[in-house]
Amino acid sequence: MLIFNGSIFMPSVLTLIGIPGLESVQCWIGIPFSVMYLIAVIGNSLILVIIKYENSLHQPMYIFLAMLGATDMALSTCILPKMLGIFWFHLPEISFDACLLQMWFIHLFQGIESGVLLAMALDRYVAICDPLRHATIFSQQLLTYMGVGVTLRAAILTAPCLVLIKCRLKLYRTTTISHSYCEHMAIVKLATEDIRINKIYGLFVAFTILGFDIIFITLSYVQIFITVFRLPQKEARFKAFNTCIAHICVFLQFYLLAFFSFFTHRFGSQIPPYVHILL
Repeated sequence: MLIFNGSIFMPSVLTLIGIPGLESVQCWIGIPFSVMYLIAVIGNSLILVIIKYENSLHQPMYIFLAMLGATDMALSTCILPKMLGIFWFHLPEISFDACLLQMWFIHLFQGIESGVLLAMALDRYVAICDPLRHATIFSQQLLTYMGVGVTLRAAILTAPCLVLIKCRLKLYRTTTISHSYCEHMAIVKLATEDIRINKIYGLFVAFTILGFDIIFITLSYVQIFITVFRLPQKEARFKAFNTCIAHICVFLQFYLLAFFSFFTHRFGSQIPPYVHILL
């Protein structure tokens, strides 16, 4: 490890400290996280198996649910094993390249998940607002294109984050990341050099993926609610609204926490780090 004027030149190893301020109780915090991880893996695996082998579930709504389940498992697996290694086995070190790879996978799967949530909203929009054309519009071919499209969009837009860090940022004030996993801004903030381009590109990716998706999800549900409230029968309104409740809860949970984390990194200096990381 080379040091120039107090700065570290291209460190080979970084250190994740876990949850700043709660280091003494991290071993206990790991218990609920491990339980949630097991529930996520087992639950989503069951969903995938059931959808695969139950022919009546080979419909767009359930295929999107399977995509969401697979993405959730992948995203959790990118984070939790290393996090539990820090909490339980005192293994905070991670190579610089492995840290960048973890960062890319995390943001890749976040982008894919956002795209799947948008696809689910569009599916519900067509199913409720134009039910006679739903089967025609959401063909197997379109589902394939949507799956490939949301994956490529996330992969292409997040890949330059790796390049900008690897090629632009050479000098770092410390190798210690005040986080429990490798996140874009957490790494960028370690650098002593000008990070404005990295920040601007991070903003661009966030608003291109999350911002675009949340706008169209909101528009879809506004149209859905308008259509639902125009239905003459109360039972029909209740049934249509009931199919959307679970989706809305997932949308709110995903986007509220995503934007909270995003803005906290940039503007939330007053928010305690442990609150940010736990959420």
